[in-house]
Amino acid sequence: MARNEEMSSMNEDLQHGIEIHEESSKEELFKNIEEAESRLAQLQSSKPKLQSSKPKLQKVPVMLRDHTSFEKYYEPRAVAIGPFHHAKERCQLAEKFKLALTAKFVKDSGCPAEVLHKIIEDNINTLRDCYDEEATRSYTDESLTQLLFLDGCSTLQFIYSFMHNELPDFQIKRDQVAFAQQDLFLLENQLPYQVLKLLMNKSHKKEELNNAIHEFVRDNIMAATKKGRKHISVRQPEDRINIEEVEEPTHLLELLRTEMLGPKDDGNEIWIQLKPSKTSTLKDISFKSLGFVGFLHLPPISVDDSMGPKFLNLIAYEMCPDFKNDFEVTSYICLLDSLIDHADDVKELRSADVLYNLLGSDEEVARLFNEIALGLSSIQTWYTITSPPSACDAVCEYLKKQLKIE
Repeated sequence: MARNEEMSSMNEDLQHGIEIHEESSKEELFKNIEEAESRLAQLQSSKPKLQSSKPKLQKVPVMLRDHTSFEKYYEPRAVAIGPFHHAKERCQLAEKFKLALTAKFVKDSGCPAEVLHKIIEDNINTLRDCYDEEATRSYTDESLTQLLFLDGCSTLQFIYSFMHNELPDFQIKRDQVAFAQQDLFLLENQLPYQVLKLLMNKSHKKEELNNAIHEFVRDNIMAATKKGRKHISVRQPEDRINIEEVEEPTHLLELLRTEMLGPKDDGNEIWIQLKPSKTSTLKDISFKSLGFVGFLHLPPISVDDSMGPKFLNLIAYEMCPDFKNDFEVTSYICLLDSLIDHADDVKELRSADVLYNLLGSDEEVARLFNEIALGLSSIQTWYTITSPPSACDAVCEYLKKQLKIE
């Protein structure tokens, strides 16, 4: 634990840089450079260990908040979870519902509230360490324990009740439910998954709660098909992620990302699917050429009001400085953005049953993808670096042959 704190501190020092004042002498500047060099050497020597540690729960990177029109996608509209937006005035109504949901959770758990509270209290140092230091600086151990206890119990009960159609019992209006569902997947609105796990482990409904979480997450990545047909499965039954084998995620947003990407491959797998893909797994993408015709196979996606906030927060999570990843979700959005410039492009994707427009006009969908991908084009993304040759490489090779480019 102490070692992780040390590495986190060094990482923060390197990211924050050195503040230079007019009165600073050159000797102080050189001293600061030497200290930074020393910290960098320590960081490099501990690199393998640092990469295996979990990222902190933190705010959206500043570079993404530069787009003022996106700010609304990063902040909760109905319910504040965790310390970042706890005092938001518009989220105060949800605090009343949290008490009712917590009461139900405690009753169904078969465990006294005092016992559930104590399990959070006993682990408060570990749970505090899950957050960026700035996030919990103003919270005492007691106040943070109360926050995590109440938010943890109410979140678990909300998800369970949502999946069992029991939320009407709490007289929560449908619009509030819809906003709360989106709020649970905001980067700045996360609880350490360990909080949920500690509380579930004390409940008589442990397995039911665990299953409810995973089904809730899967329901948020399914693509609706044409009218009268059911959702397309996230993945085929044999490819579903085994709940027991999944490494404990940092939070619900990471679990959503894991489910979206599907099982890890060994780098040698070739994705072969007819168009559209039979699953909504983001890696279920392939390209095949037959003579003069080439086929790009994409997982179906539903575009509605929740898509923008969901993907923007996943992109923000992938850009957190302490989260080592290949930008899979970011690159997926960049790939779609490369295919969508105008409303006609959206129409073509709809005709191919690759995209389902639940947002409104095709112009709105095109505008949404162009806005989300704004500023992401310079990132070397997963689809361009996957080896052996990915679908992107195959498309490029095919075009080079057809256009006779050397």
